[in-house]
Amino acid sequence: MNDLHRENIARVTRRQFFGSAASGIGMAALASLLGGDSACAADRPRGESGLPGLPHFAPRAKRAVILWQGGGPSHVDLFDPKPVMRATAGKDIPDSVRGSTRLSTMSSGYGKWPTLPAIKPFQKYGQSGIEMSAMLPKLGELADDLCLVRSMYTEAVNHAPGVTLFMTGAQTPGRPSLGAWLSYGLGSDTDNLPTFVVMTSSDKGKTCGQLFFDYYWGSGFLPSRFQGVRFRNTGDLVPYLANPPGMSREGRRALLDEMAAMNAAHLRDYGDPEIDTRIAQYEMAFRMQTSVPDLVDFSNESRITLARYGPDALVHGTFANNCLIARRLLERGVRFVQLMHSGWDQHGNLFTQLEQQCRDTEGPSAALVRDLKERGMLDDTLVIWGGEFGRTPFGQGDPAHPTGRDHFGKAYSWWLAGGGIRPGTVYGATDDYAWNITADPVHVHDMQATILHLCGIDHTRLTFRYQGRQYRLTDVHGKVVTGLLT
Repeated sequence: MNDLHRENIARVTRRQFFGSAASGIGMAALASLLGGDSACAADRPRGESGLPGLPHFAPRAKRAVILWQGGGPSHVDLFDPKPVMRATAGKDIPDSVRGSTRLSTMSSGYGKWPTLPAIKPFQKYGQSGIEMSAMLPKLGELADDLCLVRSMYTEAVNHAPGVTLFMTGAQTPGRPSLGAWLSYGLGSDTDNLPTFVVMTSSDKGKTCGQLFFDYYWGSGFLPSRFQGVRFRNTGDLVPYLANPPGMSREGRRALLDEMAAMNAAHLRDYGDPEIDTRIAQYEMAFRMQTSVPDLVDFSNESRITLARYGPDALVHGTFANNCLIARRLLERGVRFVQLMHSGWDQHGNLFTQLEQQCRDTEGPSAALVRDLKERGMLDDTLVIWGGEFGRTPFGQGDPAHPTGRDHFGKAYSWWLAGGGIRPGTVYGATDDYAWNITADPVHVHDMQATILHLCGIDHTRLTFRYQGRQYRLTDVHGKVVTGLLT
């Protein structure tokens, strides 16, 4: 039992319990109000260090950003070169390779499994000679700063379960997200911005139908103050920050002080942690009235910097703009930034959409890494790039003329940079068809454990008791992948 539970039990008497139960409609309304303010969930004040005893050891990464590529980027086309596949193009992938691999219902019943090699050539980049697609030239310029993991694997074969598994540790919704765990354990490093910020974007053609659900950055059974704050990709970055017409900043301050006093009294009576969250939400919103306009004032960014992020650098809601904002958030003390971009689900448009997706995303991704490095921040900032799975080595559609690839979780690739990651290296390997892992497998839970480790957290010790059980991000699995670390 944690201290929060003990305090709640001490506060809530039997009489208060029945009193609150009798006013169910009123409590439901209060819950609705609290939920309605969730977009402004706040962090702990600066100087509050999170849970006692954390970090468990000196962190290599003080902050982290994940560049989530929703839909499943094709490892076969981008990161895992296979000359054998070019030599056997169009021929069925052997049964001995395929085995009993679980596939999605879109392709599990196929009778033909035509080998589909990479649609563009690979080339070696940097002094390390890491091979990546020719569609990734700007990322290739940073090859010596990257660690390319070619041996990721997952049990998930569909989008939402796959994203949920990495973000929360389970394929079904309801558990805290990675960012929420970090906020809960480590606390805040800023008093003017949230600890955990989320931004979303999509490919320009809106070809990918996957949705980004709130539970991908939710707090689950942790208090809701630890959930991610989503910055919107249309309209105001954060809604309702401005004072109502006719209200001065001083008037708003006085109103918030009165509301905080009433909420504090209610908190003393009922001990509901969501009331504490509500108080923090209003305070954070007040402080963000000045910090958010400064955040998106790009007048001090150099032309060179903006050019790196590409032509969409100043276009609100694009991946490029989100990457630029992410760097500015990290500079200002935000602990965890989660960028989610959709458009990698190329079932039938592989030969047209994949290259376009690379043009839109690899430049901004590389710009963020380079930007952090030049500002002396990369050494203690962890950058993570990946999606929920890869794509099938066989073609999808007409076996004679395949136009896409299906979901594939048996083997796929991610890359990482900074924050204690070993640069200029390739970790793990797959067979001649990029189908089976042949060296150093990395499960989703292993990656979660490694990310927490780099942030100074022993993943087995950051737990929260809920419904009689101690939960953690990695469930009952996961090991730190020491081969990824410097």
